[in-house]
Amino acid sequence: MYKKKENLYGYLFILPWIIGFVGLTLGPLLFSLYGSFTNYNVTSQMDFIGFQNYKELFMYDDLFWTSLYNTMYFVIFSVPLTTMIAILISTLMNQNIRGMRVFRTIYYLPAILSGVGVYLLWMQLLDPSTGLVNQFLGLFGIEGPNWLFDPEWSKPSLIIMKLWSAGGSMLLYLAAMQGVSKALYEAAIMDGASRVQMFFKITLPMITPIIFFDIVTSTIGAFQIFQEAYVMSSDNSGAPQNSLLFYNLYMWINAFNLFDMGYAMAMSWILFIIVLVLTIINFWLARRWVHYEGE
Repeated sequence: MYKKKENLYGYLFILPWIIGFVGLTLGPLLFSLYGSFTNYNVTSQMDFIGFQNYKELFMYDDLFWTSLYNTMYFVIFSVPLTTMIAILISTLMNQNIRGMRVFRTIYYLPAILSGVGVYLLWMQLLDPSTGLVNQFLGLFGIEGPNWLFDPEWSKPSLIIMKLWSAGGSMLLYLAAMQGVSKALYEAAIMDGASRVQMFFKITLPMITPIIFFDIVTSTIGAFQIFQEAYVMSSDNSGAPQNSLLFYNLYMWINAFNLFDMGYAMAMSWILFIIVLVLTIINFWLARRWVHYEGE
């Protein structure tokens, strides 16, 4: 009797979460799944059309493949580069020297700045005529590109901007590095290991769980890129020449500009499957390179 009463209290405590999950997560999830098989456009009834939305996406919509390519390009380059830069910065910030707290704060500050404000700042910095980046390159006789106005440089511009905010991941790696046992380094020094050897043989293996966590979350976040392209493209629709037409931006255009909600819901489920498959692959590969101290 006491155990049943205790379980009842437990269910009562988690009841608000259950209601929120069913009403705000599971319900909309199932609604979007059904809606992806309809021609729903908000104002009309949801007429079931089967796999027509998916067929049109894969066979007739060139912009779908363009948006998927742009997103994959951003993920493939931004995630590894951001991870490597964050590890490099955290290694430098892990030194025991005077004033290091100030430098740690400086490197972390970009991670807490407001998104739209940062995008507007970078639009000024990357302005081809008056931007500070091209002016700096001009000091060395280098003619800077058109950045956000050149389809060849628009995606690299966003990747460079992403690297600037690597301080958030840096904090994770710094905490992980400071948690590595000092005894391991002392034993390595006694064996004559150099700093480079200790970094690759001790530091990196011991922080692989954090690297794995960061890669998984950064990959999921990179697939959700939207605000940057919406704010920084010249007409809020992926210009120039659709080079900034990322997947989420194209899905937003279909949903809230064209009001083709069924089509947008189909796109959302395709993105969900892509991210799910890549996450499963990441977990499968993690067994080969992620080292846990307790193992």
